[in-house]
Amino acid sequence: MSNDALLIEIGTEELPPKILKSLGEQFASNVHGILTDLGFSPDTYNWFASPRRLAILISSVSSIQPDTTVEKRGPAVSVAFDENNQPTKAALGWAKGNGISIENAQRLVTDKGEWLLHKATVKGKALREAISDVVLQSLAKLPIPKPMRWGNSPFQFIRPVHTLCIMHGDVILPASVFGVESKNLFRGHRFHGEKTFSIKHANDYESSLLAHFVVGSFSERADIIKSSLNKMAVDLGLSADYSDALLEEIASLVEWPKVMQASFEERFLAVPKEALIYTMKDDQKYVPLLNSDGSLSNQFLFVSNIDSKQPQYVIEGNEKVIRPRLADAEFFFDTDKKQTLESKVEQLASVLFQKKLGTLKDKAQRLQKASAQIAKLMEVNEVFAARAGLLAKADLMTSMVMEFPEVQGVMGKYYAQLDGEADEVSIAIQEQYLPKFSGDSLPTTAIGVCVSLADKLDTLVGIFGIEQRPKGDKDPFALRRAAIGILRIISEAKLDLDLETLVEIAASQYDNGVLVANQTEVVDFILSRFTALLQDEGVSTDVIQAVSSRRPTQPTDFVERVSAVKSFIELPEADALSAANKRVANILSKNSAEKIASDIDVSLFENEYEHTLFNCMSKVSEESDKSHTESLRELASLRAPIDAFFDNVMVLAEEPAIRLNRLSLLKKLRVLFLKTADISVLAK
Repeated sequence: MSNDALLIEIGTEELPPKILKSLGEQFASNVHGILTDLGFSPDTYNWFASPRRLAILISSVSSIQPDTTVEKRGPAVSVAFDENNQPTKAALGWAKGNGISIENAQRLVTDKGEWLLHKATVKGKALREAISDVVLQSLAKLPIPKPMRWGNSPFQFIRPVHTLCIMHGDVILPASVFGVESKNLFRGHRFHGEKTFSIKHANDYESSLLAHFVVGSFSERADIIKSSLNKMAVDLGLSADYSDALLEEIASLVEWPKVMQASFEERFLAVPKEALIYTMKDDQKYVPLLNSDGSLSNQFLFVSNIDSKQPQYVIEGNEKVIRPRLADAEFFFDTDKKQTLESKVEQLASVLFQKKLGTLKDKAQRLQKASAQIAKLMEVNEVFAARAGLLAKADLMTSMVMEFPEVQGVMGKYYAQLDGEADEVSIAIQEQYLPKFSGDSLPTTAIGVCVSLADKLDTLVGIFGIEQRPKGDKDPFALRRAAIGILRIISEAKLDLDLETLVEIAASQYDNGVLVANQTEVVDFILSRFTALLQDEGVSTDVIQAVSSRRPTQPTDFVERVSAVKSFIELPEADALSAANKRVANILSKNSAEKIASDIDVSLFENEYEHTLFNCMSKVSEESDKSHTESLRELASLRAPIDAFFDNVMVLAEEPAIRLNRLSLLKKLRVLFLKTADISVLAK
């Protein structure tokens, strides 16, 4: 048995850039995990992924599995031997199957009897014998949406496989994956250096790749690109505009990254920057450069896969590629400006929103009314809200948005401004889609809030109304995201809005008979998203459940209650009060609480403990304008009288009148505890 570094490289045609990182990470994790499960004791590892390869290099792997001992239980001794103590057919068959004589069988004594037993030593398998299956299993577990076949091969993978190398130390292990045999053969850069090369030891892999113009480490390649982008931008007095997703996609497209600077004609800057940035990033994988005021520069950066001796030709080529895309954007913008945004509303009648819910024009008309009604609740300009709601979807019919869908809403804002619409209306058209994803920014204007809420509520109510609720991980209309957006908009801005009222407003815009689902179901669906939202903020499940059980339908109030309960559980009285509340709830549930009178007859009290609890409760209940936090803190003052009551008073007294009076006292106590949340849920 020996330990040495293990290298596995799968050489392919160009892998999909959007998932290259996850493929590389998952492949390496799979290999390491399977080897661990098999007992080959793999040590730390590095993973590699470039456009034409997936690889893992493990610092140390055993060449052979350790031997294992397995126990094979046979028949019970009582049935293994007959009355003459001779082995039965069952015993002989079991012994033969294990390759032993019956005399060599051991005994296993348990509390349920005695059994025949054979302990067998299984020799460990050599790494060279197991490695093909390890690689195949690891590849089979990869998240590949659409596998493909190539040539006459019966195998399927995300891309055709051309080379395979599995090297343990300096030894090439015999293996076959997708019909490709393991060899000491690697492919270098397509254009630089030698096309193929070999290595002497697995540990030489990364340095040999670099010598052949391949930065094999995905993270190192991304870091090189990031550093170069930032440095070049700073040198130009600009800032590079890229996301982690764009950086990773660029790193997935090149093996030998070289960042270069190019430019386009300044006349294109007359086009809204969002459209230009969209086509630069999404279509060409270029990195836009921004001025200090956030405006777009006509300079941009791109990452080449070659280190050219004549870089000006590479730059000119990329400038030539981007120019037609920018010209298209310019043409679409100029064409769209010839018609007003309002004129596009009628065209929305040609686009179906949903078969049972009508066209986008129908939706626009619903948004017009719903936005105005929400604005009335918020005491903001109803006319602006109605106007923004009507125009909200109009830019979907523009040439620019049809070509660049990602700029919907943004282009609506620009076209509305050009038409002379009020700023509040123009901005709201853009803000209707916020938040677009987890952690995204929220609408910054009151009219934007109105239209955003109206849009999300219209979709929720409509899709639920035709009974197309999300199922499992299927949510084609992004209703869960819409619900979380509604909760965030209301609660983070601390708006005094009730979900039941908002859902009723949205539902009232539909024609009678269109909607089937109960509005309460929509409200409950929205409230249910609070669990995921608050858990992401570190709120415990029992705190959320304590508040959810009271079903507060005002998101701002819901969050305030959660905050109050979080403060309450830090009090020293919290555990005792939660337990007492749970005890009260159990007593009332067993004694038909709904039939218990609400009135309490003080003359029926038999001892001081009843009077004390009643008087303390009266002081707490008299204060009705306190915050949830203050209310729960006041309840903490009831701990002593509650404890004394349960220690000294028999609630279920024999005398019916006294028993019912004491139950009435507990019923009132329960009401006090339920004012903010059901803290009995917190009882451990």
